[in-house]
Amino acid sequence: MLKVRGLSVSYGGIQALRGVDLEVAAGEIVTLIGANGAGKSTLLAAVSGLVRPRAGQVWFQSREVTGRRAFLQARAGLILVPEGRKVFANLSVRENLILGGYHRAHNPQFQRDLAGVLELFPRLAERLGQAAGTLSGGERQMLALGRALMGRPRLLMMDEPSLGLSPLLVREVFGMIRRIHQQGVTVLLIEQNAAQALRAADRGYVLQNGRVVLSGPGGDLLQDPRVRKSYLGMD
Repeated sequence: MLKVRGLSVSYGGIQALRGVDLEVAAGEIVTLIGANGAGKSTLLAAVSGLVRPRAGQVWFQSREVTGRRAFLQARAGLILVPEGRKVFANLSVRENLILGGYHRAHNPQFQRDLAGVLELFPRLAERLGQAAGTLSGGERQMLALGRALMGRPRLLMMDEPSLGLSPLLVREVFGMIRRIHQQGVTVLLIEQNAAQALRAADRGYVLQNGRVVLSGPGGDLLQDPRVRKSYLGMD
């Protein structure tokens, strides 16, 4: 579904990505782990069209989409949930969800999709008229995910969905990710909680200084001594 080849991104004189190769097959959950500044968020930004790569190619569903603008990527089903649960705080929960599928608002399926999101996240159904800025952190993450689902993603990319949440809410977020995946959505995930991410993932990539240094099945990476020492805090 997604192929990244030789992707390089620079910010001024700083090279954030250095020839990254990555693949995500339809139906997979793939996770990216690495220290802060390793290039994980930059990779998602380049794939989603928020930044233009200096070199390399991005292919989505057998079409080259390198550097295509972000709204066109989203319309094609390549949708990013950014770090920090960026919801429109002054708008209601309903308005946030509608904006997630604004380009499909006249589609007969739109209202059914909205009903499906509210079924997946019942707490949002209870707060439809409430301003998004008054929601708890966990509820904002539900809203960010629900808004993304309104765009009918083929590949859903998530940047640190559990950041700043309590351990109980982290488990809840990963439950949401599993339910979304069970509905047929392919997932590419950045997550600070490397152990949780690798347990959930079919495959993983480890980024270090803008390069992929390890890759393989999630279970194998979870047992790799280098990963256990550097990212799981185990010897």
